[in-house]
Amino acid sequence: MACSIVQFCYFQDLQAARDFLFPHLREETPSGAVRRDPSKSTNWEDDGWGAWEETEPQEPEEEGNAYKTPKTSWLQDCVLSLSPTNDLMVIAREQKAVFLVPKWKYSDKGKEEMQFAVGWSGSLNVEEGECVTSALCIPLASQKRSSTGRPDWTCIVVGFTSGYVRFYTENGVLLLAQLLNEDPVLQLKCRTYEIPRHPGVTEQNEELSILYPAAIVTIDGFSLFQSLRACRNQVAKATASGNEHIQPPPLAYKKWGLQDIDTIIDHASIGIMTLSPFDQMKTASNIGGFNAAIKNSPPAMSQYITVGSNPFTGFFYALEGSTQPLLSHVALAVASKLTSALFNAASGWLGWKSKHEEEAVQKQKPKVEPATPLAVRFGLPDSRRHGESICLSPCNTLAAVTDDFGRVILLDVSRGIAIRMWKGYRDAQIGWIQIVEDLHERVPEKVDFSPFGNTQGPSRVAQFLVIYAPRRGILEVWSTQQGPRVGAFNVGKHCRLLYPGYKIMGLNNVISQSWQPQTYQICLVDPVSGSVKTVNVPFHLALSDKKSERAKDMHLVKKLSALLKTKSPNLDSVETEIRELILDIKYPATKKQALESILASERLPFSCLRNITQTLMDTLKNQELESVDEGLLQFCANKLKLLHLYESVSQLNSLDFHSDTPFSDNDLALLLRLDEKELLKLQTLLEKYKQESIRTTVRFSDDKDGVLPVKTFLEHLEYEKDVLNVKKISEEEYVALGSFFFWKCLHGESSTEDMCHALESAGLSPQLLLSLLLSVWLSKEKDILDKPQSVCCLHTMLSLLSKMKVAIDETWDSQSVSPWWQQMRMACIQSENNGAALLSAHVGHSVAAQISNNMAEKKFSQTALGTDWEALTDSWEALSLDTEYWKLLLKQLEDCLILQTLLHSRRSLPASKVSALQAEPLPRLSVKKLLEGGKGGIADSVAKWIFKQDLSPDVLKLANKEKDLENPDEPKEGINRGFLEVSEVEMDLGAIPDLLHLAYEQFPCSLELDVLHAHCCWEYVVQWNKDPEEARFLVRSIEHLKHILNAPVQNGIALMMWNTFLVKRFSAAAYLMDKVGKSPKDRLCRRDVGMSDTAVTSFLGSCLDLLQTLMEADVSRDEMQAPVLDTEDAWLSVEGPISIVELALEQKHIHYPLVEHHSILCSILYAVMRFALKTVKPLSLFDSKGKNAFFKDLTSIQLLPSGEMDPNFISVRQQLLLKVVSAAVQTQHSIAKDRDHSEEAISTSFEKDQDWPVLAVDLAHHLQVNEDIVRRHYVVELYNYGVDHLGEEAILQVHDKEVLASQLLVLTGQRLAYALLHTQTKEGMELLARLPPTLCTWLKTMDSQDLQNTEVPITTTAKLVNKVIELLPEKHGQYSLALHLIEAVEAIAIPSL
Repeated sequence: MACSIVQFCYFQDLQAARDFLFPHLREETPSGAVRRDPSKSTNWEDDGWGAWEETEPQEPEEEGNAYKTPKTSWLQDCVLSLSPTNDLMVIAREQKAVFLVPKWKYSDKGKEEMQFAVGWSGSLNVEEGECVTSALCIPLASQKRSSTGRPDWTCIVVGFTSGYVRFYTENGVLLLAQLLNEDPVLQLKCRTYEIPRHPGVTEQNEELSILYPAAIVTIDGFSLFQSLRACRNQVAKATASGNEHIQPPPLAYKKWGLQDIDTIIDHASIGIMTLSPFDQMKTASNIGGFNAAIKNSPPAMSQYITVGSNPFTGFFYALEGSTQPLLSHVALAVASKLTSALFNAASGWLGWKSKHEEEAVQKQKPKVEPATPLAVRFGLPDSRRHGESICLSPCNTLAAVTDDFGRVILLDVSRGIAIRMWKGYRDAQIGWIQIVEDLHERVPEKVDFSPFGNTQGPSRVAQFLVIYAPRRGILEVWSTQQGPRVGAFNVGKHCRLLYPGYKIMGLNNVISQSWQPQTYQICLVDPVSGSVKTVNVPFHLALSDKKSERAKDMHLVKKLSALLKTKSPNLDSVETEIRELILDIKYPATKKQALESILASERLPFSCLRNITQTLMDTLKNQELESVDEGLLQFCANKLKLLHLYESVSQLNSLDFHSDTPFSDNDLALLLRLDEKELLKLQTLLEKYKQESIRTTVRFSDDKDGVLPVKTFLEHLEYEKDVLNVKKISEEEYVALGSFFFWKCLHGESSTEDMCHALESAGLSPQLLLSLLLSVWLSKEKDILDKPQSVCCLHTMLSLLSKMKVAIDETWDSQSVSPWWQQMRMACIQSENNGAALLSAHVGHSVAAQISNNMAEKKFSQTALGTDWEALTDSWEALSLDTEYWKLLLKQLEDCLILQTLLHSRRSLPASKVSALQAEPLPRLSVKKLLEGGKGGIADSVAKWIFKQDLSPDVLKLANKEKDLENPDEPKEGINRGFLEVSEVEMDLGAIPDLLHLAYEQFPCSLELDVLHAHCCWEYVVQWNKDPEEARFLVRSIEHLKHILNAPVQNGIALMMWNTFLVKRFSAAAYLMDKVGKSPKDRLCRRDVGMSDTAVTSFLGSCLDLLQTLMEADVSRDEMQAPVLDTEDAWLSVEGPISIVELALEQKHIHYPLVEHHSILCSILYAVMRFALKTVKPLSLFDSKGKNAFFKDLTSIQLLPSGEMDPNFISVRQQLLLKVVSAAVQTQHSIAKDRDHSEEAISTSFEKDQDWPVLAVDLAHHLQVNEDIVRRHYVVELYNYGVDHLGEEAILQVHDKEVLASQLLVLTGQRLAYALLHTQTKEGMELLARLPPTLCTWLKTMDSQDLQNTEVPITTTAKLVNKVIELLPEKHGQYSLALHLIEAVEAIAIPSL
């Protein structure tokens, strides 16, 4: 009941507004730092952002000026205005402005709150150099019949240094502009209609007042309202018709030239006032002297107060009717053209001018009407004091003025005197709060009720002055006129206090009485926390201490709260003191507040709380009935009931109760209505689940289950009409409350019957008790599985709850499902603790069957006498219907348990191989999640688990084969071979194969092997897309794709992968490699493709595999039928997203030639990256048709290259293929000095690499290159690297062996030249001399530097020469040279032997 400050709105992105208005502050943000949340979009105008770009080069100048506008105090330099209806805020500086509108959004904590977001921003200036000086947001009332008096839209009024006043819509559209004076606008203020509180108060008209340095302009509110509405309608019509030339309507206004005053800073328009006869005579004497004439009726005057200097405050009075309203020069110009002198100020539109005349008018500055002189009547003279601002109170009787001496002065407006002064408030910002008394809060007194009306009288009104001192960062609330300070808050030093002083424009007496607008009076904008706050002040703070019982009560409440915080060893004395304090409080609402604080105390023991509540209850009962507040009495009674319930439950839990009845498996089987085989299966499943589940259970109240503090107990429960309900609390708190009631009972340590009786008598419904019981059971899974006897306790508890009066209605329609059991089934369906849920479902099924049988027997005994057979059949139908639902649930829970057990199982992976994505835990399953996951939900959850464990597709295949081990037709050799294959790859699988096998049996349709491979394939590629550096994820995805046996599914999945994840990166890689003309470096790959160069290489290899798989699937697609996607009987009711397999089957047929076209490009790109080839531009190998077909939808028909290709293209292609073959042979067979080290790397890198020579020949076929040239080049390269045995095999594939023989003959010559000429030994020289001259000359022309392997034995070379002779025909020109070579080789070989 004290003064408080409340946050009611937040800023979504205030920093964006600051950066727009203060670009130099934006420049201070460090480069690379995230300036704001990118998810928060702001609708900035283009010209606004352009202003940022203009200021960016001026970094040195702005750094020097940064101290002038710090990041925290920037709001002090802005013009700020907030609409009283809180639907628009304007922040302006110089020429720029930002319009903020409220939106309801969810905060980070999930709580819905109102946030100001940018609605419009831009520049408002029309003339060069003019700046914004003042702004107002005025809500205009709606005139629609359905929403009369409600705010319709908000007009923004802006004053400029040029003297213009412009009116805008919320979207920044200019409605109206008026030049009323050529001096800068100093201040804009508005007054709206208020209902007079009593007949003596003059009814005030609405008006807008504009202050200039030496004049005040007032615009009548009614004419302004009509003009703005007309302007807005005209703008809407002009926008719809496309015409932007809109002439403004004329405004009627009064203009007063203020005289006899030096400077004016601020003003207040008090409104129309009438003098009393005495004041009238006094004023007439002062002005006219002794012989002044006095009118019979006092004249009406408009009063204005200004603050500035000489005088410090000036009082001006303008007689009503002394001057006619002025019209702007535009209106007068039009009026001169009219034949009639009458002109309605708000009705005409000046739209009949020609364009030339319009342009001339716009270029000429409007004529400014002269002001009517108005001399200051009197003032507060203080030559050294300069006023800074004035703020009028809501009832127009008081005004607060701030000055440059740090004072706040309170003025009496009617008498023109200062009545109070506050010191020490330099740069203060001020506002007012008016509070109306609530008659229901008055103290009930013993009075004789008058038949003529309410003896308490009308509601009183109190006014409070709010002062914000930014130098001290404090906000204070003072009671006026001479009252104390009633509130103070530390709010920071950079806030802005906003007090509009008006409400909604356009209301009148009739509308205001029918509906009161919801407006705020004052608010505080805090730029540091980004929040908007308002101040709440209770009315009683305005009452003096002598008259206020409320103030005395608040003092007692403060004393009580201090007493509750102290630590005292003597609790009896504390209890006595608390009892006396609460009995001394008079107000019922305050007494209730005190009792709530007592019951919320953690220091007081239970007995103390009970005694105090009981004493207060007895005191209230002993009072007379008329003076007792019924709400307080009911509150005490309810709290006392809760305390008695807490005492009863605590006593039952503390009793030493143990049931001595032994418990065996047979008893459990009878209890759950299961045979031995079913019970053994259930126990086995639960044991496996318990072993694999390592999830820690949540503990409450310091791990003391069943213990709950009385404070928490009282906070969680509440009474509503003798029914005890649980408040909205968190899941953990709900479980803690249930544990307090049932945990001891479930452990057999408390009497179940007594507990149920105590809870039922307290008013807790059976449905609520069932919900609490199940929440405890399902959350304490670990403890329950360790203690099977708790199942018996749950059975007993559930039987007792089901027998309560309103649990199961005996007259329930037999054709429907019982809501009681449906509630229990829903709890089991939603639970993620599947072991506990399965046990509770068995118990529920057993109890339901028992109760149904009892009801059926009872009905049977009645029908035996009355022969009502129809009723008998009805009961059995009801039994079978509920039983079917229980059986379905048990099957679903069993399936879910097996699946959860599988997902809990883990294999030991090396830490180096585990990715961050694989380390994330899997979400737990529930029946509800599986039912909402769609047809593919089960396979999807298993696929996620396979990804986390990184299991190979062979393991899935192996576990599936185990099902067929008992099938005699299946050959066992294949299975054993499968075991061997997997054992080499996958080790330490543990129980995973058995659990997988069990899951396959439980879900024969959902986990069909093709479906599972499809989901695994998709899961791996999704995870790869999150982290493309993990190339192994994409490789594993392609492996799963290849394991899909059904061609339509394989085709669809591959096509979806290509379109969704691969084609974009693939095209980026192609364009990048074509741009650089070689394999790009790591930096470029990361920039354009989003991954490293090694990852790009692997990615292109995977793309090639995918495209080849896609083509193979398309070939066999027509031969296979699409699979029938069945669902297990227990899961027929699944709903949710369509499965991946269904999506795959919906995919169109691919265009095979187009896929082949992409496959050729992919092979080339892969080769370039794999072998780091240079001077290769992949896209230049294709003509325009070929280029245009790339990266198009693979199902579309594209125009592809056909016919003979240009020889230039074929030549370039041939060079590339020969480069690929050379690089492949070099990579595989080059002999490095660190051969031992490199062999391991080569073997691992080529373990799963392509057969490049074969691929090159295949590419040659598609690229119209002679395949034999590629084959011959391959053979020559093999011999070049000394791999003669592979060369001999490759020769068999060559067609033109004669050309090949010539090439090999040159290679032989190079080897001999190296052996004879390079070594230059004596034997070599002698041998060279014996050779025929022609051979010697030929050998000397050979360049042995081209040889890659010079250490080939001479015997191997001899075989090569013999091979050349075989291949060369005898008539060949080089045949004789080959014969000479045989002799030379033999001659060299003999010495070596």
